[in-house]
Amino acid sequence: MIKIGLTGFGDHEELYGKIKAQDRLPTYSGHFSIVEIDSSFYAVQPVKNYAKWVSQTPDGFEFIVKAYQGMTGHLRGKKNYFKTTDEMFQAFHTSIQPVREAGKLAMALFQFPPWFACTKENVELLRETKERMLDVPCALEFRNESWYNPEFRERTLQFMEREGWIHTVVDEPQAGSGSIPIVAVATSPERTYVRLHGRNVGGWHQSSHPDWRKLRYLYRYSTEELTEWKDRLLELEKSCRELYVVFNNNSGGDATDNAKELQTLLGVDGGLAPRQMDLF
Repeated sequence: MIKIGLTGFGDHEELYGKIKAQDRLPTYSGHFSIVEIDSSFYAVQPVKNYAKWVSQTPDGFEFIVKAYQGMTGHLRGKKNYFKTTDEMFQAFHTSIQPVREAGKLAMALFQFPPWFACTKENVELLRETKERMLDVPCALEFRNESWYNPEFRERTLQFMEREGWIHTVVDEPQAGSGSIPIVAVATSPERTYVRLHGRNVGGWHQSSHPDWRKLRYLYRYSTEELTEWKDRLLELEKSCRELYVVFNNNSGGDATDNAKELQTLLGVDGGLAPRQMDLF
């Protein structure tokens, strides 16, 4: 089964028009059956946030929750408000509990930074991270191409399969060592995660630009490119039970259109019936 969605649910104006903020997620669920929560990367979210999001979505809706940046080594010089690693992971576990209890957690996403290269120390860190996550399904995304260099590619995939990591297949600009190629391989028979970031090569490493985050994901996939992805996904679907596909190219509002076009190309149903308001 192939499920398609977007990164975040708050910023897709083309879906909502002029509606109240609290109506956005229920409306979103009428178009897509999955969403990636990325606010959890910047701060471990309060339990009440997840409880609210669970209550606003229908049965069958699923969340991919991005791991807090302190859990993936992104802080590097920034303040970590948790005193210990154990405390940090426990806070994350506690925060997502409402999603787990509702049966709506697809996976937690661990996206490691561009400086996280394929080294013995980092392999051990991945092993420890997976152990800390207990029985939570975890997807792994790299941003350093060394993991997929010819000498490491097969061993990387074998390691992920052995340790129980869900492979995150990415489509992103090919812009040197801080990006990785499309490696359409499943490492779990249950799930594979696919993230489409766009192909804006010029904007991928422009961190000095004042609007670099917007520039980075400014890209619209063509019908030809989406057709190529349709073929990849149908082939990948033979290797795992569920494929989760999320568009992250939203700087120009293109993610929604691209996601809906891919739904059409694949003949995939869109969202679920939005959860009805409980008036009585």
